[in-house]
Amino acid sequence: MEKKHDGLGRKIYLELSPPTEEDARGDRERLLDGLREQGYEAVVPLKTLRTLYPFCREAEWKFTAVLGWQGEKWEVLRLEKGDTSQCQYGAAVDLGSTTIMMKVIDLDTGKEAASQSIFNPQIPYGEEILSRIFYTKDQPEHLRELQELTADGLNRLLELCEEECGVPRDEYLCMTVAGNTTMIHLLLGLFPWPVFETPFAPAAKEGGFIRGKELGIEMPGYVYIFPSAANYLGGDIISGLLEAGFYKGEELSVFIDIGTNGELVAGNAEFLLAGAGAAGPALEGGISRYGMRAEKGAVDCVSISRGTLKIHTIGGGKPRGICGSGIVELLAEMFLEGWVDSAGNFNIDKFDRIIKVPNHLAPEKEEPAVCYAWADESDQGEDLVFTQTDVQEFIRTKAAAHTMVEYLLEEFGLEAGQIGRFYLAGGFGTHLELEAAVTIGIYPDLPREKFCVLGNASLKGAAELLLNREMLKDIEKIMENITYLQFGNAGDFLEKMHKAQFLPYTDLNQYPSVKEKLNGRRRGKPAEEGAVPKLANRP
Repeated sequence: MEKKHDGLGRKIYLELSPPTEEDARGDRERLLDGLREQGYEAVVPLKTLRTLYPFCREAEWKFTAVLGWQGEKWEVLRLEKGDTSQCQYGAAVDLGSTTIMMKVIDLDTGKEAASQSIFNPQIPYGEEILSRIFYTKDQPEHLRELQELTADGLNRLLELCEEECGVPRDEYLCMTVAGNTTMIHLLLGLFPWPVFETPFAPAAKEGGFIRGKELGIEMPGYVYIFPSAANYLGGDIISGLLEAGFYKGEELSVFIDIGTNGELVAGNAEFLLAGAGAAGPALEGGISRYGMRAEKGAVDCVSISRGTLKIHTIGGGKPRGICGSGIVELLAEMFLEGWVDSAGNFNIDKFDRIIKVPNHLAPEKEEPAVCYAWADESDQGEDLVFTQTDVQEFIRTKAAAHTMVEYLLEEFGLEAGQIGRFYLAGGFGTHLELEAAVTIGIYPDLPREKFCVLGNASLKGAAELLLNREMLKDIEKIMENITYLQFGNAGDFLEKMHKAQFLPYTDLNQYPSVKEKLNGRRRGKPAEEGAVPKLANRP
Protein backbone atom coordinates (compact mmCIF):
# COMPACT_ATOMS: atom_id res chain seq x y z
CA MET A 1 0.00 0.00 0.00
CA GLU A 2 1.31 3.44 -0.91
CA LYS A 3 2.27 5.55 2.09
CA LYS A 4 0.13 8.63 2.33
CA HIS A 5 2.22 10.31 5.00
CA ASP A 6 5.71 9.94 6.36
CA GLY A 7 5.38 11.24 9.87
CA LEU A 8 6.67 10.38 13.32
CA GLY A 9 4.79 7.11 13.72
CA ARG A 10 3.99 4.25 11.34
CA LYS A 11 2.44 0.80 11.28
CA ILE A 12 3.96 -1.56 8.71
CA TYR A 13 2.32 -4.85 7.83
CA LEU A 14 4.78 -7.68 7.16
CA GLU A 15 4.44 -11.18 5.79
CA LEU A 16 7.74 -12.90 6.50
CA SER A 17 9.02 -16.35 5.60
CA PRO A 18 9.49 -18.58 8.65
CA PRO A 19 12.93 -19.95 9.58
CA THR A 20 14.22 -23.06 7.80
CA GLU A 21 17.39 -25.07 7.98
CA GLU A 22 18.53 -23.20 4.87
CA ASP A 23 17.53 -19.78 6.32
CA ALA A 24 18.12 -19.77 10.06
CA ARG A 25 18.23 -16.01 10.56
CA GLY A 26 17.12 -14.86 13.98
CA ASP A 27 13.65 -13.47 14.56
CA ARG A 28 15.12 -10.00 15.10
CA GLU A 29 17.10 -10.09 11.86
CA ARG A 30 14.11 -11.43 9.94
CA LEU A 31 11.99 -8.55 11.27
CA LEU A 32 14.58 -5.88 10.46
CA ASP A 33 15.21 -7.26 6.98
CA GLY A 34 11.46 -7.20 6.30
CA LEU A 35 11.25 -3.57 7.39
CA ARG A 36 14.35 -2.70 5.37
CA GLU A 37 12.73 -4.11 2.24
CA GLN A 38 9.92 -1.58 2.75
CA GLY A 39 12.34 1.29 3.28
CA TYR A 40 12.51 1.42 7.07
CA GLU A 41 15.77 1.24 8.99
CA ALA A 42 14.86 0.36 12.55
CA VAL A 43 16.14 -0.76 15.93
CA VAL A 44 14.53 -3.27 18.26
CA PRO A 45 14.75 -2.34 21.96
CA LEU A 46 15.17 -5.08 24.52
CA LYS A 47 11.57 -4.77 25.69
CA THR A 48 10.30 -5.61 22.19
CA LEU A 49 13.04 -8.15 21.54
CA ARG A 50 11.80 -10.23 24.46
CA THR A 51 8.37 -10.56 22.83
CA LEU A 52 9.51 -11.94 19.46
CA TYR A 53 9.35 -15.52 20.64
CA PRO A 54 6.81 -17.02 20.59
CA PHE A 55 4.83 -14.10 19.07
CA CYS A 56 6.16 -14.42 15.50
CA ARG A 57 5.33 -18.11 15.30
CA GLU A 58 1.91 -17.69 16.87
CA ALA A 59 1.16 -14.96 14.31
CA GLU A 60 2.41 -17.28 11.53
CA TRP A 61 4.88 -14.53 10.58
CA LYS A 62 2.08 -12.23 9.48
CA PHE A 63 2.01 -9.20 11.74
CA THR A 64 2.21 -5.43 11.95
CA ALA A 65 5.30 -3.66 13.25
CA VAL A 66 4.45 -0.53 15.22
CA LEU A 67 7.19 2.07 14.66
CA GLY A 68 8.04 5.30 16.42
CA TRP A 69 10.66 7.80 15.28
CA GLN A 70 13.20 8.38 18.07
CA GLY A 71 15.24 11.11 16.43
CA GLU A 72 17.70 9.09 14.40
CA LYS A 73 15.97 5.85 13.45
CA TRP A 74 12.69 4.05 13.68
CA GLU A 75 12.17 2.01 16.81
CA VAL A 76 9.94 -1.05 16.89
CA LEU A 77 7.59 -0.24 19.75
CA ARG A 78 5.62 -3.50 19.56
CA LEU A 79 4.20 -6.12 17.20
CA GLU A 80 0.51 -6.79 16.53
CA LYS A 81 -1.02 -9.91 14.96
CA GLY A 82 -2.44 -9.49 11.49
CA ASP A 83 -2.77 -6.26 9.52
CA THR A 84 -3.61 -3.36 11.87
CA SER A 85 -1.93 -0.72 9.73
CA GLN A 86 -5.20 1.17 9.25
CA CYS A 87 -5.30 2.14 12.93
CA GLN A 88 -2.46 4.57 13.66
CA TYR A 89 -2.76 7.92 15.39
CA GLY A 90 -0.67 10.73 16.84
CA ALA A 91 -1.41 13.56 19.28
CA ALA A 92 -0.40 17.21 18.83
CA VAL A 93 -0.31 19.46 21.91
CA ASP A 94 -0.20 23.19 22.50
CA LEU A 95 1.00 23.40 26.10
CA GLY A 96 -0.19 26.83 27.18
CA SER A 97 0.18 28.33 30.63
CA THR A 98 -3.61 28.84 30.82
CA THR A 99 -5.02 26.25 28.42
CA ILE A 100 -3.66 22.95 27.10
CA MET A 101 -5.07 21.87 23.74
CA MET A 102 -4.73 18.52 22.00
CA LYS A 103 -5.61 17.24 18.55
CA VAL A 104 -5.54 13.57 17.61
CA ILE A 105 -4.56 12.98 13.97
CA ASP A 106 -5.05 9.85 11.88
CA LEU A 107 -1.51 9.21 10.65
CA ASP A 108 -2.81 7.24 7.66
CA THR A 109 -5.33 9.74 6.27
CA GLY A 110 -4.12 12.96 7.90
CA LYS A 111 -7.61 13.73 9.17
CA GLU A 112 -8.40 15.07 12.64
CA ALA A 113 -10.02 12.41 14.83
CA ALA A 114 -10.51 14.36 18.06
CA SER A 115 -9.85 17.77 19.62
CA GLN A 116 -9.98 18.63 23.31
CA SER A 117 -8.76 21.31 25.71
CA ILE A 118 -8.48 21.76 29.47
CA PHE A 119 -7.25 24.47 31.80
CA ASN A 120 -3.63 23.92 32.76
CA PRO A 121 -3.59 22.03 36.10
CA GLN A 122 -0.73 24.31 37.22
CA ILE A 123 -3.05 27.33 37.49
CA PRO A 124 -3.69 26.90 41.27
CA TYR A 125 0.05 27.51 41.74
CA GLY A 126 -0.07 30.85 39.94
CA GLU A 127 -2.23 32.45 37.26
CA GLU A 128 0.93 33.82 35.66
CA ILE A 129 4.12 31.97 34.80
CA LEU A 130 6.35 33.95 37.14
CA SER A 131 4.51 32.64 40.21
CA ARG A 132 5.18 29.08 39.09
CA ILE A 133 8.84 29.85 38.50
CA PHE A 134 9.16 31.19 42.05
CA TYR A 135 7.19 28.23 43.42
CA THR A 136 9.76 25.77 42.08
CA LYS A 137 12.91 27.77 42.84
CA ASP A 138 15.28 25.55 44.85
CA GLN A 139 12.32 23.29 45.71
CA PRO A 140 12.76 19.88 44.01
CA GLU A 141 9.53 18.55 45.50
CA HIS A 142 7.59 21.53 44.09
CA LEU A 143 9.18 21.01 40.68
CA ARG A 144 8.23 17.34 40.77
CA GLU A 145 4.70 18.33 41.74
CA LEU A 146 4.26 20.63 38.73
CA GLN A 147 5.86 18.08 36.40
CA GLU A 148 3.41 15.43 37.51
CA LEU A 149 0.51 17.86 37.18
CA THR A 150 1.55 18.60 33.60
CA ALA A 151 1.75 14.90 32.75
CA ASP A 152 -1.62 14.36 34.44
CA GLY A 153 -3.08 17.13 32.26
CA LEU A 154 -1.82 15.46 29.09
CA ASN A 155 -3.14 12.10 30.26
CA ARG A 156 -6.51 13.69 30.94
CA LEU A 157 -6.56 15.05 27.38
CA LEU A 158 -5.67 11.62 26.02
CA GLU A 159 -8.60 10.25 27.99
CA LEU A 160 -10.98 12.90 26.65
CA CYS A 161 -9.81 12.33 23.08
CA GLU A 162 -10.24 8.60 23.52
CA GLU A 163 -13.81 9.18 24.67
CA GLU A 164 -14.47 11.47 21.69
CA CYS A 165 -13.15 9.31 18.87
CA GLY A 166 -13.19 5.83 20.40
CA VAL A 167 -9.53 5.17 19.63
CA PRO A 168 -7.64 3.84 22.67
CA ARG A 169 -4.59 5.87 23.64
CA ASP A 170 -2.40 2.81 23.05
CA GLU A 171 -2.85 3.55 19.33
CA TYR A 172 -1.31 7.02 19.69
CA LEU A 173 2.15 6.25 18.34
CA CYS A 174 3.69 9.70 18.73
CA MET A 175 3.11 13.09 20.29
CA THR A 176 4.39 16.57 19.50
CA VAL A 177 4.39 19.24 22.21
CA ALA A 178 4.80 22.96 21.60
CA GLY A 179 4.94 25.36 24.53
CA ASN A 180 6.77 28.36 25.89
CA THR A 181 10.18 27.81 27.43
CA THR A 182 8.94 27.71 31.02
CA MET A 183 6.10 25.30 30.30
CA ILE A 184 8.53 22.91 28.59
CA HIS A 185 10.92 23.11 31.53
CA LEU A 186 8.10 22.13 33.85
CA LEU A 187 7.03 19.27 31.59
CA LEU A 188 10.58 17.93 31.54
CA GLY A 189 11.08 18.47 35.26
CA LEU A 190 13.80 21.10 34.72
CA PHE A 191 14.17 24.06 37.05
CA PRO A 192 12.82 27.09 35.13
CA TRP A 193 14.60 29.72 37.25
CA PRO A 194 17.34 30.37 34.61
CA VAL A 195 14.56 31.44 32.19
CA PHE A 196 13.87 34.39 34.48
CA GLU A 197 17.35 35.25 35.79
CA THR A 198 20.04 37.04 33.80
CA PRO A 199 21.77 36.00 31.54
CA PHE A 200 18.54 34.16 30.67
CA ALA A 201 20.17 30.88 29.64
CA PRO A 202 17.56 28.09 30.00
CA ALA A 203 18.50 24.69 31.36
CA ALA A 204 17.80 23.35 27.86
CA LYS A 205 16.58 24.89 24.65
CA GLU A 206 15.98 21.57 22.93
CA GLY A 207 14.10 18.62 24.39
CA GLY A 208 14.11 16.41 21.31
CA PHE A 209 12.51 12.96 21.43
CA ILE A 210 11.66 11.47 24.82
CA ARG A 211 9.72 8.32 25.65
CA GLY A 212 6.23 9.29 26.71
CA LYS A 213 6.24 7.00 29.71
CA GLU A 214 9.50 8.54 30.91
CA LEU A 215 7.53 11.77 31.30
CA GLY A 216 4.59 10.01 32.92
CA ILE A 217 2.49 10.20 29.72
CA GLU A 218 0.43 7.08 29.08
CA MET A 219 1.26 6.36 25.43
CA PRO A 220 3.58 3.82 23.81
CA GLY A 221 5.72 6.05 21.62
CA TYR A 222 7.97 9.08 21.73
CA VAL A 223 7.15 12.68 22.52
CA TYR A 224 8.84 15.34 20.41
CA ILE A 225 9.46 18.61 22.25
CA PHE A 226 9.69 21.68 20.02
CA PRO A 227 12.89 23.66 20.72
CA SER A 228 12.95 27.16 22.19
CA ALA A 229 14.87 29.96 20.51
CA ALA A 230 15.32 31.95 23.75
CA ASN A 231 14.03 32.32 27.27
CA TYR A 232 10.90 34.15 26.14
CA LEU A 233 10.62 32.73 22.62
CA GLY A 234 9.50 29.15 23.01
CA GLY A 235 8.64 26.11 20.96
CA ASP A 236 5.08 27.33 20.50
CA ILE A 237 6.46 30.11 18.29
CA ILE A 238 8.77 27.72 16.40
CA SER A 239 5.77 25.48 15.76
CA GLY A 240 3.73 28.51 14.67
CA LEU A 241 6.42 29.44 12.15
CA LEU A 242 6.08 25.97 10.63
CA GLU A 243 2.42 26.75 10.03
CA ALA A 244 3.09 30.25 8.65
CA GLY A 245 5.78 28.93 6.29
CA PHE A 246 7.35 32.27 5.36
CA TYR A 247 10.78 31.06 6.53
CA LYS A 248 10.94 29.27 3.14
CA GLY A 249 10.20 32.25 0.88
CA GLU A 250 11.74 35.54 -0.23
CA GLU A 251 8.90 37.83 0.85
CA LEU A 252 9.43 39.72 4.09
CA SER A 253 6.74 38.71 6.55
CA VAL A 254 5.87 39.32 10.19
CA PHE A 255 4.48 36.76 12.64
CA ILE A 256 2.97 37.99 15.89
CA ASP A 257 1.36 36.09 18.77
CA ILE A 258 -0.02 38.30 21.52
CA GLY A 259 -1.20 36.97 24.86
CA THR A 260 0.13 37.52 28.34
CA ASN A 261 3.41 37.84 26.46
CA GLY A 262 3.87 39.15 22.96
CA GLU A 263 6.19 37.28 20.61
CA LEU A 264 7.16 38.53 17.20
CA VAL A 265 9.28 37.17 14.34
CA ALA A 266 10.07 39.00 11.12
CA GLY A 267 12.05 37.77 8.12
CA ASN A 268 12.15 35.31 5.26
CA ALA A 269 14.28 32.40 4.04
CA GLU A 270 17.48 34.39 4.51
CA PHE A 271 17.06 35.54 8.10
CA LEU A 272 14.62 35.66 10.99
CA LEU A 273 14.73 38.37 13.62
CA ALA A 274 12.72 37.77 16.77
CA GLY A 275 11.82 39.43 20.04
CA ALA A 276 9.38 39.09 22.89
CA GLY A 277 7.96 41.32 25.54
CA ALA A 278 5.53 41.21 28.41
CA ALA A 279 2.19 42.31 27.01
CA GLY A 280 0.76 41.86 30.48
CA PRO A 281 -2.78 40.82 31.35
CA ALA A 282 -4.41 43.75 29.57
CA LEU A 283 -4.99 41.97 26.30
CA GLU A 284 -6.77 39.17 28.13
CA GLY A 285 -9.01 41.55 30.07
CA GLY A 286 -6.92 41.31 33.24
CA ILE A 287 -6.40 45.01 33.88
CA SER A 288 -10.01 45.94 34.57
CA ARG A 289 -12.05 45.20 37.68
CA TYR A 290 -14.59 43.61 35.35
CA GLY A 291 -12.06 42.14 32.95
CA MET A 292 -12.29 38.41 32.26
CA ARG A 293 -11.18 35.68 29.91
CA ALA A 294 -13.08 35.01 26.71
CA GLU A 295 -15.75 32.79 28.23
CA LYS A 296 -19.52 32.79 28.70
CA GLY A 297 -20.80 36.20 29.75
CA ALA A 298 -17.79 38.14 28.46
CA VAL A 299 -18.41 41.16 26.24
CA ASP A 300 -16.49 40.35 23.05
CA CYS A 301 -17.98 42.83 20.55
CA VAL A 302 -18.86 46.52 20.88
CA SER A 303 -20.29 49.09 18.46
CA ILE A 304 -21.24 52.73 18.91
CA SER A 305 -23.40 54.62 16.46
CA ARG A 306 -25.04 58.03 16.94
CA GLY A 307 -24.29 57.90 20.64
CA THR A 308 -25.82 54.45 21.17
CA LEU A 309 -23.57 51.73 22.53
CA LYS A 310 -24.35 48.10 21.72
CA ILE A 311 -22.60 45.01 23.04
CA HIS A 312 -22.48 41.29 22.33
CA THR A 313 -21.58 38.64 24.89
CA ILE A 314 -20.16 35.16 24.45
CA GLY A 315 -23.09 32.83 24.93
CA GLY A 316 -25.60 35.62 24.33
CA GLY A 317 -26.60 36.15 27.98
CA LYS A 318 -26.22 39.13 30.30
CA PRO A 319 -22.67 40.49 30.52
CA ARG A 320 -20.44 39.57 33.47
CA GLY A 321 -17.40 41.54 32.28
CA ILE A 322 -15.30 42.24 29.21
CA CYS A 323 -12.51 40.24 27.53
CA GLY A 324 -9.57 41.43 25.43
CA SER A 325 -11.32 41.54 22.07
CA GLY A 326 -14.22 43.45 23.63
CA ILE A 327 -11.83 46.00 25.12
CA VAL A 328 -10.17 46.58 21.73
CA GLU A 329 -13.52 47.21 20.06
CA LEU A 330 -14.75 49.38 22.93
CA LEU A 331 -11.66 51.56 22.76
CA ALA A 332 -11.71 51.76 18.95
CA GLU A 333 -15.38 52.73 18.85
CA MET A 334 -15.01 55.33 21.61
CA PHE A 335 -12.07 56.90 19.77
CA LEU A 336 -13.91 57.03 16.43
CA GLU A 337 -17.03 58.48 18.07
CA GLY A 338 -15.10 61.11 20.08
CA TRP A 339 -15.79 59.59 23.49
CA VAL A 340 -12.04 59.56 24.09
CA ASP A 341 -9.30 61.63 22.49
CA SER A 342 -6.06 60.36 20.93
CA ALA A 343 -4.43 60.24 24.37
CA GLY A 344 -7.26 58.07 25.67
CA ASN A 345 -8.80 60.79 27.85
CA PHE A 346 -12.57 60.66 28.24
CA ASN A 347 -14.69 63.46 26.81
CA ILE A 348 -16.60 64.10 30.02
CA ASP A 349 -20.20 65.39 30.25
CA LYS A 350 -21.01 64.84 26.56
CA PHE A 351 -22.25 61.27 26.61
CA ASP A 352 -24.55 59.64 29.16
CA ARG A 353 -22.46 56.46 29.26
CA ILE A 354 -19.43 58.38 30.52
CA ILE A 355 -19.76 58.64 34.29
CA LYS A 356 -17.65 59.23 37.40
CA VAL A 357 -16.74 56.24 39.59
CA PRO A 358 -14.43 55.70 42.59
CA ASN A 359 -10.91 54.75 41.61
CA HIS A 360 -10.60 51.12 42.73
CA LEU A 361 -6.96 51.71 43.72
CA ALA A 362 -7.80 54.92 45.61
CA PRO A 363 -11.53 54.82 46.47
CA GLU A 364 -11.44 58.31 47.96
CA LYS A 365 -10.82 59.66 44.45
CA GLU A 366 -13.13 59.64 41.46
CA GLU A 367 -12.25 59.08 37.82
CA PRO A 368 -14.21 59.00 34.57
CA ALA A 369 -15.32 55.69 33.10
CA VAL A 370 -17.54 54.33 30.36
CA CYS A 371 -20.44 52.18 31.53
CA TYR A 372 -20.92 49.51 28.88
CA ALA A 373 -23.67 47.78 30.87
CA TRP A 374 -25.95 49.44 33.41
CA ALA A 375 -26.84 47.58 36.59
CA ASP A 376 -30.17 46.33 35.20
CA GLU A 377 -28.39 45.07 32.07
CA SER A 378 -25.59 43.14 33.81
CA ASP A 379 -25.50 39.66 35.28
CA GLN A 380 -24.30 40.95 38.68
CA GLY A 381 -26.89 43.71 38.93
CA GLU A 382 -24.21 46.42 39.06
CA ASP A 383 -22.76 48.86 36.56
CA LEU A 384 -19.97 47.36 34.45
CA VAL A 385 -17.40 50.04 33.72
CA PHE A 386 -14.07 50.55 31.98
CA THR A 387 -12.23 53.35 33.72
CA GLN A 388 -9.72 56.01 32.74
CA THR A 389 -7.05 53.99 34.56
CA ASP A 390 -8.04 50.91 32.55
CA VAL A 391 -7.81 52.85 29.30
CA GLN A 392 -4.34 54.16 30.05
CA GLU A 393 -3.10 50.72 31.08
CA PHE A 394 -4.45 49.19 27.90
CA ILE A 395 -2.88 51.89 25.75
CA ARG A 396 0.50 51.16 27.35
CA THR A 397 0.03 47.49 26.53
CA LYS A 398 -0.95 48.07 22.91
CA ALA A 399 2.02 50.44 22.63
CA ALA A 400 4.32 47.55 23.56
CA ALA A 401 2.91 45.41 20.75
CA HIS A 402 3.19 48.27 18.26
CA THR A 403 6.74 49.10 19.31
CA MET A 404 7.95 45.50 18.95
CA VAL A 405 6.91 45.54 15.30
CA GLU A 406 8.41 48.98 14.70
CA TYR A 407 11.69 48.08 16.39
CA LEU A 408 12.25 44.87 14.43
CA LEU A 409 11.44 46.58 11.13
CA GLU A 410 13.94 49.32 11.91
CA GLU A 411 16.55 46.65 12.55
CA PHE A 412 15.94 45.53 8.95
CA GLY A 413 15.99 49.13 7.73
CA LEU A 414 12.43 48.70 6.48
CA GLU A 415 9.05 50.35 6.85
CA ALA A 416 5.69 48.76 7.60
CA GLY A 417 4.57 49.23 4.01
CA GLN A 418 7.25 46.79 2.86
CA ILE A 419 5.73 43.89 4.80
CA GLY A 420 4.45 41.22 2.45
CA ARG A 421 2.36 39.21 4.93
CA PHE A 422 1.39 39.93 8.52
CA TYR A 423 0.51 36.69 10.30
CA LEU A 424 -1.73 36.84 13.37
CA ALA A 425 -1.46 33.83 15.67
CA GLY A 426 -2.95 32.74 18.97
CA GLY A 427 -6.41 33.14 20.45
CA PHE A 428 -6.17 36.92 20.71
CA GLY A 429 -5.20 37.35 17.06
CA THR A 430 -7.90 34.90 15.99
CA HIS A 431 -10.85 36.48 17.76
CA LEU A 432 -9.80 40.10 17.49
CA GLU A 433 -11.72 42.31 15.07
CA LEU A 434 -9.00 43.39 12.70
CA GLU A 435 -10.30 46.88 11.93
CA ALA A 436 -10.55 47.67 15.64
CA ALA A 437 -6.98 46.50 16.24
CA VAL A 438 -5.68 48.73 13.44
CA THR A 439 -7.82 51.64 14.66
CA ILE A 440 -6.14 51.73 18.07
CA GLY A 441 -2.68 50.99 16.67
CA ILE A 442 -1.96 47.44 17.79
CA TYR A 443 -1.19 46.51 14.17
CA PRO A 444 0.18 48.74 11.39
CA ASP A 445 -2.22 50.20 8.84
CA LEU A 446 -1.53 47.77 6.00
CA PRO A 447 -3.79 46.71 3.12
CA ARG A 448 -6.12 44.24 4.79
CA GLU A 449 -5.33 41.47 2.33
CA LYS A 450 -1.81 41.34 3.79
CA PHE A 451 -3.15 40.11 7.13
CA CYS A 452 -3.39 36.35 7.54
CA VAL A 453 -5.18 34.89 10.56
CA LEU A 454 -3.62 31.56 11.52
CA GLY A 455 -5.64 30.70 14.61
CA ASN A 456 -3.75 28.40 16.96
CA ALA A 457 -0.63 28.20 14.80
CA SER A 458 1.27 26.40 17.55
CA LEU A 459 -1.19 23.50 17.56
CA LYS A 460 -1.46 23.44 13.77
CA GLY A 461 2.31 23.31 13.34
CA ALA A 462 2.56 20.51 15.90
CA ALA A 463 -0.12 18.55 14.01
CA GLU A 464 1.66 19.04 10.67
CA LEU A 465 4.88 17.64 12.11
CA LEU A 466 3.08 14.45 13.15
CA LEU A 467 2.46 13.77 9.46
CA ASN A 468 5.65 15.10 7.90
CA ARG A 469 8.98 14.06 9.39
CA GLU A 470 10.81 16.23 6.86
CA MET A 471 9.64 19.24 8.86
CA LEU A 472 12.30 18.38 11.44
CA LYS A 473 14.77 19.77 8.88
CA ASP A 474 12.65 22.92 8.64
CA ILE A 475 12.87 23.32 12.41
CA GLU A 476 16.65 23.03 12.19
CA LYS A 477 16.67 25.72 9.50
CA ILE A 478 14.49 28.03 11.60
CA MET A 479 16.74 27.56 14.63
CA GLU A 480 19.85 28.27 12.56
CA ASN A 481 18.41 31.43 10.99
CA ILE A 482 16.68 33.00 13.98
CA THR A 483 18.30 35.83 15.93
CA TYR A 484 16.71 36.88 19.20
CA LEU A 485 16.80 40.49 20.41
CA GLN A 486 16.29 41.54 24.02
CA PHE A 487 14.00 44.57 23.71
CA GLY A 488 15.07 45.69 27.16
CA ASN A 489 18.56 46.31 25.78
CA ALA A 490 17.31 48.67 23.08
CA GLY A 491 18.27 52.19 24.12
CA ASP A 492 15.38 53.92 22.35
CA PHE A 493 12.70 51.31 23.08
CA LEU A 494 11.08 53.40 25.82
CA GLU A 495 11.09 56.46 23.57
CA LYS A 496 9.33 54.48 20.86
CA MET A 497 6.88 53.17 23.44
CA HIS A 498 6.00 56.73 24.46
CA LYS A 499 5.26 57.67 20.84
CA ALA A 500 2.97 54.67 20.53
CA GLN A 501 0.89 55.60 23.59
CA PHE A 502 -1.65 57.42 21.47
CA LEU A 503 -4.62 56.27 19.41
CA PRO A 504 -3.61 54.99 17.00
CA TYR A 505 -0.18 56.71 17.01
CA THR A 506 1.38 60.13 17.48
CA ASP A 507 1.42 60.69 13.72
CA LEU A 508 -2.07 59.98 12.38
CA ASN A 509 -0.72 60.14 8.82
CA GLN A 510 0.78 56.69 9.41
CA TYR A 511 -2.80 55.43 9.75
CA PRO A 512 -4.60 56.76 6.65
CA SER A 513 -7.54 54.34 6.92
CA VAL A 514 -8.18 55.42 10.52
CA LYS A 515 -7.94 59.08 9.49
CA GLU A 516 -10.53 58.42 6.78
CA LYS A 517 -12.89 56.70 9.24
CA LEU A 518 -12.55 59.59 11.67
CA ASN A 519 -13.39 62.07 8.94
CA GLY A 520 -16.34 59.93 7.87
CA ARG A 521 -17.85 59.84 11.34
CA ARG A 522 -17.28 63.53 11.85
CA ARG A 523 -19.31 64.12 8.71
CA GLY A 524 -22.14 62.32 10.46
CA LYS A 525 -21.89 58.90 8.84
CA PRO A 526 -22.94 56.13 11.25
CA ALA A 527 -20.44 53.36 11.98
CA GLU A 528 -21.89 50.86 9.55
CA GLU A 529 -21.55 53.39 6.69
CA GLY A 530 -17.98 54.42 7.44
CA ALA A 531 -15.35 54.75 4.73
CA VAL A 532 -13.66 51.49 5.74
CA PRO A 533 -16.09 48.75 6.79
CA LYS A 534 -15.29 46.40 9.63
CA LEU A 535 -13.46 43.32 8.47
CA ALA A 536 -14.43 40.42 10.68
CA ASN A 537 -11.49 38.03 10.74
CA ARG A 538 -13.01 35.47 13.05
CA PRO A 539 -12.79 32.08 11.35
